[in-house]
Amino acid sequence: MKKPNFITNIILVPLDFVLVLLAAISAYYLRFSDTITEIRPVFYEMPFTDYFSLVFKVALFAIIIFALSGFYTMQHKKLARELPKIITGVSMVIIFLILAIFLQRELFSSRFIIILAWGLAILYLFVIRIVILVIKNYFLKKGYGLSGAVILGDAESRQTIVNEYKTNHRLGFKIVKEFNSLRELKESLVEHNWLLEKKVDHVIQTDSAVAKDEAMDLLSFCQENQVTLKYVASLFQTQSLNFNLTDIAGLPIVEIQGTPLDGWRKVLKRLFDILISFLLIVILAPLLIVLAILVKSSSKGSVFVSLDRVGSKGRNFKMYKYRSMVKGADKLKEQMMNLNERTDGPLFKVQNDPRITKLGKWLRKTSLDELPQLFNVLKGNMSLVGPRPHEPQEVSRYQRGYKKLLTIKPGMTGMAQVSGRANLLFAEEAKLDIFYIENWSMLLDLIILLKTPKAMFRGDQA
Repeated sequence: MKKPNFITNIILVPLDFVLVLLAAISAYYLRFSDTITEIRPVFYEMPFTDYFSLVFKVALFAIIIFALSGFYTMQHKKLARELPKIITGVSMVIIFLILAIFLQRELFSSRFIIILAWGLAILYLFVIRIVILVIKNYFLKKGYGLSGAVILGDAESRQTIVNEYKTNHRLGFKIVKEFNSLRELKESLVEHNWLLEKKVDHVIQTDSAVAKDEAMDLLSFCQENQVTLKYVASLFQTQSLNFNLTDIAGLPIVEIQGTPLDGWRKVLKRLFDILISFLLIVILAPLLIVLAILVKSSSKGSVFVSLDRVGSKGRNFKMYKYRSMVKGADKLKEQMMNLNERTDGPLFKVQNDPRITKLGKWLRKTSLDELPQLFNVLKGNMSLVGPRPHEPQEVSRYQRGYKKLLTIKPGMTGMAQVSGRANLLFAEEAKLDIFYIENWSMLLDLIILLKTPKAMFRGDQA
């Protein structure tokens, strides 16, 4: 149920900002209403324009405090837990405000407005969460936003969870198919792969006595098909450090997450990609033009090439590069397969590839031929940092476990490129990229980006 949770949390951020403002403005006008002034005369009146300027800043600060307090985590929320969280978050904002007033006495002086705004903010924030929950549950009940799930296990072990999902749509799942075992699931996919058509997002194993080998096969199957694995606790030892523990119908459920890059982290990474790629395109525009002229004038053919690559969740896309080979080089590749020097994996490489032009050799050595991938990043089918993008034919020859490389978007640069680039064996390169996927952080992205210029110009061939 990631999509409904993601949407509601995105909506909550601007709503919370507006509601904190509204609470402060309501407190202001209530304070200076005739009814209140008769009971408690006004000794100090702050002009509304000055007051609004102050509360606007406080509202921005409040959103930061709320985010740090876990207001916008992507997990399923329960109202019973939301109210204490709201009271704590709003109270923290008020404490910081009181501290600011103490340090700067002329800032504000009405204790009544502060107390009133505190109470109203808690009320408004809690009410909007009730409204959003009611709306979300309404759409889930109508069948909108449900995540497709495949249930594995013998009839007895899976029946409780199946009944719970079918009768309680608020859990956010719809049962697509049921199977006794992974073997039955695989057999049903032999003639027709219905996973994508039916939009299956989860596989749930309910049999806690499943054999270890089958459990490992199930984990590999889910990784290779980019679906989330959930299983009844005690099924097998946790295979990833990234997991969530929930319960369904009183049974403990563990959800394995292949990467911490999810929810708001994914939003942050995407915003970072958009900002940096756009700035680099603007800053490097003169260089991009000069390189385009050099490519066009040095040999026959187009300036750019668009190459088939496999991206996140196995989706194919066109990756842009400056042309570094002679015209029609792709047609010559099949004739040269016997010259492939990479025997350690599915990749193709010839040290002195006769298809590469003189300018292309320099472009590849410096990795400048990859600069047009900034437009891929801007479009959203690549990231600045991620696993190396591979061709469909290479992906089709992946060994077991390597399809985890397709968990996230491929990158212009990555751990493999800054840790040895083309000198690495494919298995070593894959391990580095999988390590990146399982241990992603913005700090790790920044470190890789800072190391990339040195890797570009140290002389290793791509």
